[in-house]
Amino acid sequence: MPLTELDSLSATIIIDNDLDPMSPVPPDTVEVTGLMRTLATCSPHEVHDRGDAHRELQMEDICCAAHGLSILVTATKDGKQHTVLFDAGPEGGSWEGNVRRLGLGLEEVEVVMLSHWHRDHSGGLKRAIEMISDAKKATGSSTKPTIDLHPDRPDYRGMAIGEKIISLQADPTFAELEEAGGIVKKYTEGHTILDDFFYISGEIPRRTPYETGLKGGMRYDKDEGDWFSDEMISDERFLMCNLKGKGIVIFTACSHAGVVNCARHAVDLLDDDDDVPLHAIIGGFHLATSETSQMESTVRDLRKLDPAVVLPGHCTGWRAKFAIKGCMPGAMVPCSVGMRIKF
Repeated sequence: MPLTELDSLSATIIIDNDLDPMSPVPPDTVEVTGLMRTLATCSPHEVHDRGDAHRELQMEDICCAAHGLSILVTATKDGKQHTVLFDAGPEGGSWEGNVRRLGLGLEEVEVVMLSHWHRDHSGGLKRAIEMISDAKKATGSSTKPTIDLHPDRPDYRGMAIGEKIISLQADPTFAELEEAGGIVKKYTEGHTILDDFFYISGEIPRRTPYETGLKGGMRYDKDEGDWFSDEMISDERFLMCNLKGKGIVIFTACSHAGVVNCARHAVDLLDDDDDVPLHAIIGGFHLATSETSQMESTVRDLRKLDPAVVLPGHCTGWRAKFAIKGCMPGAMVPCSVGMRIKF
């Protein structure tokens, strides 16, 4: 598979379940700029009535956490730059608020990728696309962002809890996303985008015996008028790239297919290219509700894959983060809202 060796890569966490703007990260992993650190040196709020203090830190400028994920990813090669938005969190208000707090320029976003049809990843899409389109228009550009989607959009998704089914909100429709200002493109197969800077996977092969999908996952079919089991979440895809001198970097949203299955598939895709190592995995590992045996098996096999950096976020859960930190000393970096990560 052709995949450009990138000179540099940066990722800004716009939405995640976790907010921790203060803690340091392990040395020699990634370069991280947290929002609190930025405000402390670059706060726009000047004061002149408090002794030697010259700036005020205002709480309204600190990002808010939300149940979901959204990451802005920018890659460079030989002076050329490409930017992708990976998911957009659960709803437009939190996404817009954090973008404004972070001062992000959206005019450079070329592709908006949805990992899978779950509202905690798709709910902010309409507002994100509107803001990206407006930012482009403000610069005089008539270019519309591409919206990269899997065509299998369920009418509704939900969860079976005992004998009851809890429905999620419907994902935005293809028509609504185009009306927001994007160009919808649908893919079932893996493909590269933007001068082969990024690869978007197709369906992820299920190989491990313990990564069995989303327990109790359901989907509603309007034509049938009924709910059906949907534990595989087969439409989920990951984003990956190849960083020169480092190796594979994977962005995974929920890892319903299993984070180990995702990582192994990514490594296999570049297996013919001089054994490119796995450098980093960023995003949700979906271990928050897992049984202890599954969590331990996942962490054990993650360690065997030997990524240099692991940034577990969103649906990973505190138990799994503790286990990863204990099993892979020095590799774990928190995935926290407002972090700007540079590789």
